[in-house]
Amino acid sequence: MKIFIGSDHMGFHLKEKVFAYLAKHGYEVEDVGDQTLDPNDDFPEFAQAAAFKVIGSIDTDPRAILLCGGGQGMAMAANRFRGIRASVIWDAFEAKMTRNDNDSNVLCLPSRILEDDNRAWEGILETWLNTPFAGAVRYKRRNAQIDEF
Repeated sequence: MKIFIGSDHMGFHLKEKVFAYLAKHGYEVEDVGDQTLDPNDDFPEFAQAAAFKVIGSIDTDPRAILLCGGGQGMAMAANRFRGIRASVIWDAFEAKMTRNDNDSNVLCLPSRILEDDNRAWEGILETWLNTPFAGAVRYKRRNAQIDEF
């Protein structure tokens, strides 16, 4: 599984921690920016970069993790791209459900909530990365409908 990770200035510090955690646990991770802490950067640039990487990947299960202050902006931007199913997640239960039911391929984390709670974001990552898509007919049908928008 290849993971693309990106953040704006609000998610930058948590992105660094998440990147290190993923690399330590053997995941192939590519940072799509921002590469330096820039208080004037804008999240849509990094959401777009990650979405393009996921869509264009030859990996069988490419994923992205996007971080900003609240997670919502990243999710809104990423979901503009066909084939992207981005979800804002703040706990392990939601991480499980978004994978199991919706086959989410982009995880958006709210750094304002999670940055100082390593246990919470680590649990979210482990759950999201290790929960397979259930593949129920109704879930596949719904995802196909979304992809037709």
